[in-house]
Amino acid sequence: MSPRILFRTVAVAEALTWAFLLLAMFLKYVTETTEALISPAGGIHGFVFLVFVVVTIFVWVNQRWSFKIGLLGLVSAIVPLASVVFDQTMERRGKLDGGWRLAPGADTPRGPIEQLQAWVLRKPFLAAAVTVVAVAVVFAALLVIGPPVPSS
Repeated sequence: MSPRILFRTVAVAEALTWAFLLLAMFLKYVTETTEALISPAGGIHGFVFLVFVVVTIFVWVNQRWSFKIGLLGLVSAIVPLASVVFDQTMERRGKLDGGWRLAPGADTPRGPIEQLQAWVLRKPFLAAAVTVVAVAVVFAALLVIGPPVPSS
């Protein structure tokens, strides 16, 4: 899977889960018909949001995006549906072109972040398992902490 396809897949998933959460909030707060979707929508979106953050950083390193572009990619997950707009913008600018530059037999990694990425590209299944566990641990910790409490 190329950087372009990976990023696009997760960006679209992030936008769809945002839409699901917005629908749940609409049903709860606007129509006042049900709040049953809030918990699943929030949980699914939270998980996909964390995956989007990990994938954005991974693609940021691979594509050698500037700090500004990488940060904008991360911020795009905060604004509903903006991850897709960011993906389309990066596509138009050619910022998602090419393959994995640190794949086996390609560029030599420089620095600890690139070494980590090279390891992930050499052992994708092990890295995916470790990533899923790490995201699940962060997700579980956030669930234990609970949602933000509005100040009075």
